[in-house]
Amino acid sequence: MHEERCLSKPGIPLRFPHAVGNPTIRSGMTTLVVVRKGDSVAIAADSLTTFGDTKLAALHDRTFDKIVRHRETYIGLCGSAAHQLVFQSLLAKHPDLDFSDKAAIFETFRTLHPILKEQHYLNPKEEEDDPYESTQITALIANANGIFGVFSMREVFEYTQFWAAGSGREFALGAMQARYGQLRSAEAVARVGVEIGATFDKNSALPMTVYTMPLLRA
Repeated sequence: MHEERCLSKPGIPLRFPHAVGNPTIRSGMTTLVVVRKGDSVAIAADSLTTFGDTKLAALHDRTFDKIVRHRETYIGLCGSAAHQLVFQSLLAKHPDLDFSDKAAIFETFRTLHPILKEQHYLNPKEEEDDPYESTQITALIANANGIFGVFSMREVFEYTQFWAAGSGREFALGAMQARYGQLRSAEAVARVGVEIGATFDKNSALPMTVYTMPLLRA
């Protein structure tokens, strides 16, 4: 497994992916991507936190990484920055959580939902006509088995090439679609996605963080 923090601006120190997140509100204002190509996968995210009209850039944020690690799985979170603190607490208290495949990820989020409500005071309500309670989390997941997305009603998708989430997702998806066939590695495609998201989305910014790992089955 290769693990890298790709810092696109000089002078910003390396941070550990387990570091405590900033408790201000992101509200999906991010560019987060996952990519599968050849014999590897990659997950990448920008580093900007926004709340209202105020930006908290990586230069001023001691823990700007939006990706957390659980054993051999990387999880990128969109939404409230409180999600990162909550997930770090959950992962520490429940080390047996399984993110290995689509079915396992669904069961993990189904198991976590009542815990989020009872222990972390999750507000599960979005729209009056929603068929299920919301977990209020959008996440992209990468591990040696593939790349996955999880959404607020605990829907889980497994992707064959790439996907993006957050406010910069449309820019990132377009960039990765255009360059996927031209670039040689999952990491290179992920970099392009976040770079273009950060270029055109006002709520995303460099530097980015990138993590890569080999696939068990290409």
